[in-house]
Amino acid sequence: MNVLNVILLVLLFLSGLFSVLLVLMHSGKGTGVSDMIASSMYSAASGSGIWEKNLDRLTVICTTVFIVCICVMALTFPLGTIGL
Repeated sequence: MNVLNVILLVLLFLSGLFSVLLVLMHSGKGTGVSDMIASSMYSAASGSGIWEKNLDRLTVICTTVFIVCICVMALTFPLGTIGL
C-alpha cells in the first residue's frame, strides 16, 4: 500500500466520522438526537443562526473531502498512482 493510499484512507475515515457527527448536530424539528445536542449548545440569546450557518459550512466541507477521497481512491487504489 502506497503512502497516498494510507493518507486517503485516514482522510476518508476522519471525514466520514466528522460528517456523521456534524449531521447529528444539526437542529431538527424537535425530535431525536439532534434536538438533544442542539438544545444544550444553542439558545435564542446566543444567535443560533450563526451557529447553523457555520455548522452547514463545516458539514459541506467534510462531505466534500469525503467525496473527493472516494473519487481519488477509485482512480489510484490498486497502484497508488494515477494511470499505469
